[in-house]
Amino acid sequence: MFSSQAGGAGEEDKSAKFTGWAAVPGGNGVLQKWSYHPRPLAAEEVEIEISHCGVCGSDIHFSTEGWGPITRPAIPGHEIVGIVVKRGEDASHQIGDRVGVGCLVSCCRGTSVCDWCRKGEDQFCQNKTVTFSSPYKDGRGGISEGGFADRIRVYSDYAFKIPKEISSPEAASFFCAGITTYTPLKRYKAGPNTRLGVIGIGGLGHIALQWAAAMGCREIVAISGRDNKKDEAFRLGATKFINDKEQIKEAARSLDLCLCTNASHNNNWEEYLSMMAPLSQLVLLALPETPITFVGSHLVSQDVAIVGSHLGSKGDIDEMLEFAAKHGIRPWIEKRSFEDCNEAMKDVHAGKPRYRIVLEMNPSSSSTSTS
Repeated sequence: MFSSQAGGAGEEDKSAKFTGWAAVPGGNGVLQKWSYHPRPLAAEEVEIEISHCGVCGSDIHFSTEGWGPITRPAIPGHEIVGIVVKRGEDASHQIGDRVGVGCLVSCCRGTSVCDWCRKGEDQFCQNKTVTFSSPYKDGRGGISEGGFADRIRVYSDYAFKIPKEISSPEAASFFCAGITTYTPLKRYKAGPNTRLGVIGIGGLGHIALQWAAAMGCREIVAISGRDNKKDEAFRLGATKFINDKEQIKEAARSLDLCLCTNASHNNNWEEYLSMMAPLSQLVLLALPETPITFVGSHLVSQDVAIVGSHLGSKGDIDEMLEFAAKHGIRPWIEKRSFEDCNEAMKDVHAGKPRYRIVLEMNPSSSSTSTS
């Protein structure tokens, strides 16, 4: 089942133990050190020694049980970068490859392939497994564990080679924040004729502004509740900055496409919809924990669509990485030690980072920034 490079199966593989920082039932978002035995390495899988993992809002929603109760310890983290240290005989990567893992670790396997996987839209696969706290549906049992850990095993088609131009800590944020913002801009053909809005200039929004600038959008409007982000928004590619109700009124019917990256319960959907031009799309990327309410006439009178956008396909991820390498797009990050993951989670929850925190397994310094 394994090549000589795979490190062998047998007792050594059965005794393998990975250690990470897990969310626990009733833990109020505080992660605890926890170890588990991974599934045996399959022929198409690789084992990755993790060097970096980004901290995402989704990790916080999950760990604080904002998306529902946690029933068992579970390691979050889905912006993973590391080195392949073991491989199954049919894996597509070699020992030593530098790879990244995002929000999915498996889709349809074998001969029973769903329509979405056939279309190359595997993010909608009926049999997908997300990166943490998700049952595998490949017939081998087990539950996925995420990247706030020393190692992870995934199917090799969900481990993506990282272009040499992108450093490992910078690469991590592309595997959720990057692909989440890149996909809708690609799907809705953002370009020279697009007047684009980005609501929320944070972990997702600051990358969205860079994609838009590289795609040559006609106008790039940063919409933020924080005036102290204005200068940075322009550095990131914005051509206009909006942060009060009067400016929103002045921007009525001015956006062809708008990405909402803000999950706040304070979002004013009526105001956002007032900025949308006829035949435009307001795309939800963040996941608010409270219901979204708005008056239907905003949609009907202008033929405006509110749509969601869910990650991206394997092909989208490869394309995004090449695009980022070519155009010099990089997340602005702050590096922290994995041991400081709880403090990092608190800071992300409070909206402190400018603009993404990346956990580092062997940090050269306790806290450094890249922008």
